[in-house]
Amino acid sequence: MLFNSFSFLVFFIVVTALYYILPFKIRWLLLLIASCIFYAYFIPIYILILFATIIIDYIAGIKIENAKPKNKKACLVISLMANIGILFYFKYFNFFIGNINDLSVALGWNYSINILSIILPIGLSFHTFQAMSYTIEVYRGNQKAEKHFGIYALYVMYYPQLVAGPIERPKNILHQFHFKHQFDYKKISSGLKLMLWGFFKKLVIADNIAEIINPVFDAPNNYQGISHVIAMILFSFQILCDFSGYSDIAIGASRVMGIELMQNFRSPYFSKNISEFWTRWHISLSTWFKDYVYIPMGGNRVSKKRLYFNLFFIFLLSGLWHGASWNFVIWGMLHGAYLIIGIFMIKKITHVKSKIGIGTWQKVFTLAQIVSTFFLVSIAWVFFRVTNLNDAIYFLSKAFTAIPDYFSRFNNPGFMKIKPWLLESDRRIIIMYFIIFSSIIIMEFVNYIELKKNFDSYLTEKGKVRKWSFYLIITWFVLFFGAFHSNNEFIYFQF
Repeated sequence: MLFNSFSFLVFFIVVTALYYILPFKIRWLLLLIASCIFYAYFIPIYILILFATIIIDYIAGIKIENAKPKNKKACLVISLMANIGILFYFKYFNFFIGNINDLSVALGWNYSINILSIILPIGLSFHTFQAMSYTIEVYRGNQKAEKHFGIYALYVMYYPQLVAGPIERPKNILHQFHFKHQFDYKKISSGLKLMLWGFFKKLVIADNIAEIINPVFDAPNNYQGISHVIAMILFSFQILCDFSGYSDIAIGASRVMGIELMQNFRSPYFSKNISEFWTRWHISLSTWFKDYVYIPMGGNRVSKKRLYFNLFFIFLLSGLWHGASWNFVIWGMLHGAYLIIGIFMIKKITHVKSKIGIGTWQKVFTLAQIVSTFFLVSIAWVFFRVTNLNDAIYFLSKAFTAIPDYFSRFNNPGFMKIKPWLLESDRRIIIMYFIIFSSIIIMEFVNYIELKKNFDSYLTEKGKVRKWSFYLIITWFVLFFGAFHSNNEFIYFQF
């Protein structure tokens, strides 16, 4: 069930109303049934995969807690292998076999392995990682094993964040299912406002951008130069608004019921370097890799060479987590390389700053850092968006070799191909660009304020008229400019 659909609106209203009407003792059952319906709306049979992993991890959690020290690790390993095995089968088996077949052809071997005809269960990577965090935390002694099977199943299947996160930790959310959450106007109001903000980002910005840039990314050979640059920049905002929009809707829908989910984005495009970017982007995933892979590998308490290896390996894994394709691997490797180069350069940059006395120009320098970080992230996003490496290489090569030519010869035939981007007189195209860019400005203004304080609190300080005027304007944008006709899935559903 898509958040950006009429069926979800009905679903959300009915489930939330029943949640507060029904006795507390059976609320967990309501949410579990609702979550099953929500997930089964896509491919019903795949809910059996969820049930299988839930049963395995529920038993494993209890076994780990009660087992003797020498048996705890065996129980954990069985649980992790079951989860990783299912993830590998559905997400990585064909990628692995495809590369073996390519290698056999290159070496002249006369055999091949058949590719399986399987569809990736929606959100598999998200709920697999959430399930693994539970058994790991029980093993570490940071979390008591959940004895209530229904509550544990709800931890894995909780509908707001089931298919695209945030990837929750048991210590944050499990205990909340045991509390009786009273009807709280402030929480409900805050949750609905956050959902509205998420719909604004998804429907008004992300889906309208998709309509413009999809033709460029799907057939990059038909476009050149400035078309690629604009598409690259707009995709950076599309993926931010699409994914953070989902997170806002999920967090808001959960907050309406009194259950708090973790923050997943924190103004990422105001980051001054790649390291800071990853403390602001997909926070639930980056902290998952930090806590369960990076730190156990030694983290930054190792030699420089090992530190570089750890960082590169983590981001290579992050690329694979996103998708079984070499373009995702390269995307992850690029971010790993960015981080390593950043560490290598930090002392030199600090030395240069002290030499030239940049203190009086600090704001300009900070702006340059933000712009350059956004530029590097945008380049990496090209590998994330394209379907194959050849398209990515062509896309970037044409983007950065053709710009000067386009600015010097506006009347050449190539420029006419991108006429709809800049010169098209069609009213609809002009209005769409105006809507997108004005919406991005609104969003980034909000993100800038939220670097310092909660935006709703900021509006409250400005008075009720300004506060409700803002939310009315956002509602108006959603209703009149939202791309309801597109019914686009969220980008991260594929992971």
